[in-house]
Amino acid sequence: MEAQFSYEGLYQLLEERNRQRPAGSYTTYLFEKGLDKILKKVGEESTEVIIAAKDQDRKETIYEIADLAYHVLVLMVDMGITLEDVKAELASRHVIDHKVKQEKMASDHDQ
Repeated sequence: MEAQFSYEGLYQLLEERNRQRPAGSYTTYLFEKGLDKILKKVGEESTEVIIAAKDQDRKETIYEIADLAYHVLVLMVDMGITLEDVKAELASRHVIDHKVKQEKMASDHDQ
């Protein structure tokens, strides 16, 4: 039986690839090329998501979102950003009510 996919499992696999750097792995290639290459791929995949969505091609958009998610996770591992870091950030945004959020954005804009 095939293991069920999870972002946590993929993140752990990417951490392992970063530590072990197995030859022939695309993930190893990205980590060895460094941050600039990883950022270039995130940018390319973002653009591909936009193009697919603009074309209203649902299947291609899903495919490109998956590519983008993978490359963002590689970036996260490279920068030491965990899934928990991102979850905590999203949770903090969720609990701020609309008016407080608007006030915060207005005060940030004034600075």
